[in-house]
Amino acid sequence: MTTLTKTEDAPAPTGPESFLSVRDLKVQFSTEDGIVKAVDGLSFDVERGKTLGIVGESGSGKSVTNLTILGLHNPRSSTVDGEIVLDGKELVTATERELEQLRGNKMAMIFQDPLTALSPFYTVGRQLSEPYMKHRGASKKEARDRAIQMLEKVGIPQPKVRFDDYPHQFSGGMRQRAMIAMALMCDPDLLIADEPTTALDVTVQAQILDLLKDLQQEFGSAIIFITHDLGVISHMADDLLVMYAGRAVERGSVREVLHDPRHPYTWGLLSSMPRLDSDIDQQLTPIPGSPPSLLNPPSGCPFHPRCAFRDEVPGTLCTDVRPPLGEGRSTACHLTPEQKQTIFIDKIQPRLR
Repeated sequence: MTTLTKTEDAPAPTGPESFLSVRDLKVQFSTEDGIVKAVDGLSFDVERGKTLGIVGESGSGKSVTNLTILGLHNPRSSTVDGEIVLDGKELVTATERELEQLRGNKMAMIFQDPLTALSPFYTVGRQLSEPYMKHRGASKKEARDRAIQMLEKVGIPQPKVRFDDYPHQFSGGMRQRAMIAMALMCDPDLLIADEPTTALDVTVQAQILDLLKDLQQEFGSAIIFITHDLGVISHMADDLLVMYAGRAVERGSVREVLHDPRHPYTWGLLSSMPRLDSDIDQQLTPIPGSPPSLLNPPSGCPFHPRCAFRDEVPGTLCTDVRPPLGEGRSTACHLTPEQKQTIFIDKIQPRLR
């Protein structure tokens, strides 16, 4: 059974502007091999009208975090601890009925693969209309009119005709636009986008990103944008959270994190990313090793087995002590601020030019 408890000593939200506040979130899954610590003590805030980007390798806990916010984790095999507060409403202790009233209404999600998220047995129009009728008590005609309006808003040609089409009759880009239209049907205050452009070509990807920014400006939604692509996040986000092994290792404004990164893992992500303005023979520097097993995560700093700079820290701090992540602009790393600045200027920055 799922255990739903609040952490008594979780720090208070950072300020009145926080529309979504997550404090000391822990999500664990029971498996045949043991307990998977998918999210391990995560805290962050999202403001109204702002976009929080979350980046990290596969298995870092990005998607699990946001499925838990929506209450879409499996209650039979998962344990959730901590605090999730959406506009004053505590979600961890909310009932399934309460969450159903919020999902698709006050908070919504754009899934990574619309072909699997959309049912092949129902028309796109029906799938857009039903949540609107449920949450707003609208008639079929009102829901149809609203769905056609939203399909037009996201750039679907001939929306009155396409309303009666099935998902397989849409192209990949059009299915993603339909997913965005579905998520925005009830004007949600929180929109979670889980790698919504991964399977799209570059031109369609740019159109979808611009569309999300325009719709956010129109509706004033808070957005959590999950991706592994730092180029995309630089275009979309106001603030950035870097996750590794279920934990946050760096956070700050998107400009601070991308232009003045302070954690070795963030350095690794940036060094392994190709740049359009670099030479064609630019050499990328991959992060050595593989992400740790969440069944048996390493002690101390979870990144220390892959970190090229752990020898710069005296003693066994990196291997024995988990570095904390403070509020605001911060990193979870035992390197001193002076060491971080020196390493970045001398060793990392030349790779990024």
